[in-house]
Amino acid sequence: MSNLTFKSRKLTWLGAVIVIFMLFSFHANAQGCVAIRSNGSSCTGLSSHYDSTGWQVNTFYRYFKSFRHYRGTAEQTERVELGSDVRNYSNFVDINVVKHINSRWSMGLTLPFQSIKRTSLYEHDGKTRHATSATGLGDVRLSVYAMLFKPNRWGNLQAGLGVKLPTGDYNYQDWFYKNDTTYSFGAVDQSIQPGDGGTGISLELNGNVNLYKGLGLYGNFYYMSNPRNVNGTSTTRGGTASATALKYRTNVMSCSDQYAVRGGVNYGFHGLFLGVGLRMEGIPAEDLIGGSDGFRRPGYTVGVEPNLAYSWNRYDIQISVPYAIKRNRVQSTSDIQRTKDTGVFTQGDAAFADYSINLGFSVRIGSYGRQMMGMNSAGMSGH
Repeated sequence: MSNLTFKSRKLTWLGAVIVIFMLFSFHANAQGCVAIRSNGSSCTGLSSHYDSTGWQVNTFYRYFKSFRHYRGTAEQTERVELGSDVRNYSNFVDINVVKHINSRWSMGLTLPFQSIKRTSLYEHDGKTRHATSATGLGDVRLSVYAMLFKPNRWGNLQAGLGVKLPTGDYNYQDWFYKNDTTYSFGAVDQSIQPGDGGTGISLELNGNVNLYKGLGLYGNFYYMSNPRNVNGTSTTRGGTASATALKYRTNVMSCSDQYAVRGGVNYGFHGLFLGVGLRMEGIPAEDLIGGSDGFRRPGYTVGVEPNLAYSWNRYDIQISVPYAIKRNRVQSTSDIQRTKDTGVFTQGDAAFADYSINLGFSVRIGSYGRQMMGMNSAGMSGH
């Protein structure tokens, strides 16, 4: 075998490794009432780069059930014991379409869809459990990606810049039960709204390092900045806002930033790929740009994320199941201000999931030449 042939095969194999283990980078939804939306998590740029141009289509599915309530890092176990917990049954489908311009540049379109059912007592009559739901298209995202270094066998770093468009309904409404003869019609909870009403700017960094004979490291960083302050959607579920809600502006929903960080180790052999890492997703109490008023549930979750994937020809399939090891519902700006005004510490709660199930399928379409080593991922996606 010639040295050139060996290097070509080495780069092709390494490219496959990157495809697999960055497919799941950020289906970020924070697994509960900390409302990260699917669009924010879908990185469409990390697709297989070749000498010639081509397309890649990636489909991702994510499911989780959130029900464990936390205030800070302390679980409110009585909520489950008493049956007063809020339960979100969340289903997300992201479709990523990637266009490869050359071995270093690509651009992508993310179409996020969701179907979420939410059951609770407090939103209805306070005594019996009833449901609301929200289904539809979320906020679409357009992104451009660039490899920061020439393709090489040791690894690479990719940067992405995107814009999130307010295509999702951010005032989705449903009926709330009051008694057998009375219902109110109003906006559903912020955590299940398909959109947030803001035009956002996303920044991504995705890197990999090849260590030794199939063993490698990967890392991903994602931040979505939402400059819009509030979107005007009422939080009263068809009712009237209280004086306290009006004073601290929690009567309307906030347009919050969101972030995700992921890193770990992977190993590949004969088309089968195994990996494990840590994953963190959340929304901050204060936005990077713009105001931070309105109702939001800031916080984050940290999880251990095992990965399993298989690659053959132009196709890749994957599964990952992040399991939460830490959950933290931090104080919002309204909580902080209310604490200062009253002298009584105030901190809202949020419901989190134990784990999420992520499935992905990728296919490369079009004319391709010799595969180049690069940040070859079909995409990344996520609540």
